[in-house]
Amino acid sequence: MTAAALFRSFASFGRSRWFGALLILAVLVAAGVAGYASSERYGMHLLREEGRHRLDLLAAAVDAEVSRVTHIPGILALNADVLELLRTRHSAGSPQQEVVNRYLERLSAQHVDSLAVFVMDTRGRVVASSDWILTDNLLGADFSHRSYFQAAIGGAPYRQYAVDGVRDEPGYFFAQPIRDERQDWKIVGVAVLKASIRAVERQWLTNDAPALIADDNGVVLLSAPPEWRYATLRPLSGEQVSELVRRQFEGRQLGTMSLGIDAAAAEAGIVVNFSGRPAESLGPPSRGSDYLVMSRNLPGTAWHLLVLSSVRPVRSQALAHGALAAAASATLILCLLYLRQRRRVLQARLKVQAALEAANRELEGKVAARTADLTRTVETLEAEVVERLRAEQTLRAAQEELVQAGKLAVLGQLATGITHELNQPLGAVRTLAANAIEFMHRGDAGTAERNLRIVCDLTDQMGGIIRPLKTFARKSPAVPSRVDVAQAVGSALFLLDQSLRQAGVVVDNRCVAGEHFSWCDHNRLQQVLINLIGNAADAMNDRSERRLEIAAAERPDGGIALAVADTGCGLPEAVLDRLFEPFFTTKAAGEGLGLGLAISRDIVRSFGGDLIAENREGGGARFVIVLPAAAEQGEEETVRS
Repeated sequence: MTAAALFRSFASFGRSRWFGALLILAVLVAAGVAGYASSERYGMHLLREEGRHRLDLLAAAVDAEVSRVTHIPGILALNADVLELLRTRHSAGSPQQEVVNRYLERLSAQHVDSLAVFVMDTRGRVVASSDWILTDNLLGADFSHRSYFQAAIGGAPYRQYAVDGVRDEPGYFFAQPIRDERQDWKIVGVAVLKASIRAVERQWLTNDAPALIADDNGVVLLSAPPEWRYATLRPLSGEQVSELVRRQFEGRQLGTMSLGIDAAAAEAGIVVNFSGRPAESLGPPSRGSDYLVMSRNLPGTAWHLLVLSSVRPVRSQALAHGALAAAASATLILCLLYLRQRRRVLQARLKVQAALEAANRELEGKVAARTADLTRTVETLEAEVVERLRAEQTLRAAQEELVQAGKLAVLGQLATGITHELNQPLGAVRTLAANAIEFMHRGDAGTAERNLRIVCDLTDQMGGIIRPLKTFARKSPAVPSRVDVAQAVGSALFLLDQSLRQAGVVVDNRCVAGEHFSWCDHNRLQQVLINLIGNAADAMNDRSERRLEIAAAERPDGGIALAVADTGCGLPEAVLDRLFEPFFTTKAAGEGLGLGLAISRDIVRSFGGDLIAENREGGGARFVIVLPAAAEQGEEETVRS
């Protein structure tokens, strides 16, 4: 396949994947939109049914509250005292007026929600009232301009929500014409009941959802929230507002707030978005939200009862259902894609299985051919391993012999000093022994005994000189133990004491017994120290100041640093790089083989430490033996047990 064809195949594959992804996205969006629309439609249907149910309940409650006192004006029209007062037109404060006033007072007291019961003459003036005992009573008030008086004086009963100008208190007015049978049923006055609407308001204010009653002019009479009272459903002109205030709402401000509700359209249910002051009255959580408004005409009145239901829960639930529909569609698509991919995987697995079987057959043939080669190779490797083990054993033995040779070489260097140390006690032993024989011949046993005791002490002294040499020269494998570093330094200095004094070397041993303990072999550590101290003494042969410093310190990692420093010529940089190479030496020909430092480093590394060479500040060289620290005595015994 050419490069162009390969590129076209990749481009076609990429386009198909993009097309599939866009198609899946479109399906998910469509499912979400359909789920949202269906849920919203069903939710709005339930919200309308709930609104109609609330309208039924509120309409029944309002009608029962209103109808409960509608018969009272009819009772007044039949009362003889009331007719007598209207026929004779008694003056204010007359006995007949007082009789009627007390009757009206008793009648009003029987109905808790009635604010006032009063009688008007044909001129619209109040001639008797149940609130006569109050200072702000209605007696003498002129209500001729009110609609309920004008309708009743014309012969028709009338109901009106209004605010009287005397007590400045709203109420629902029931007006009934009073006819006199003596005057051929002529209208001689009007009986009016002013009912309280507080019970209805209290019932509405306990509801969670807003509701209101508006009259035929679109003025809100009762409302929850109460801030909507005296608002208008639709904007009114200034002339309309002025006329309504004069005839019905004396002392009240109308038209300052418009709710923007079409009461006729709301009978089927409409969605209204409240903003501005109406939204603020609903409270911050509902500000700017949409409400479903349902309305109904109250029977027997021109009033409109309206209930409002927030559509936010419906739309929230619709969003949830839309998301659920999209998720369900996504799950279905994923299942289909999974089944499709699973089928592809099974097909590919069958192909791979067939290919593997063919490859296994071919591989088995190759394995059989290679097995013989591998067998021969393994045999060769086994022979090489045996030979290598033999070589390692030979090398280890050679290293042991080399260590022992190093010890013997050191003993050869120490022979002169040891001979001198032994000559003096040997001469004294010979003299004292001869003297003891002579004293015994003389019979002086006490003096002979004292000479022999001195001989014993000198013998012990000679044994003390020879014992470290025997221990040092013994050929034995390394056995690590808890070694006092100061003791090992003391043993090495003891062996080199004579040679150091002859060379004029001043020894500054700062190691304190019992202060630092290391886990190593005492004999081999002593050998390393003898080698380093001997090299330091040789390095200071041509120096006026010959000072040897030995000190031990604890390292940050817990190990022991044992330093041997001299005041010699120091170590050049070129020498430092090759110092531990076998057969490399800075001494003259015939004075050394160049194996001492190499052997010493191998010995220290066998302990788990290291040997470091560096130049000393102020001149000279310093060799630092890094040793592992030993555990405490109790811990060591625990480990051994």
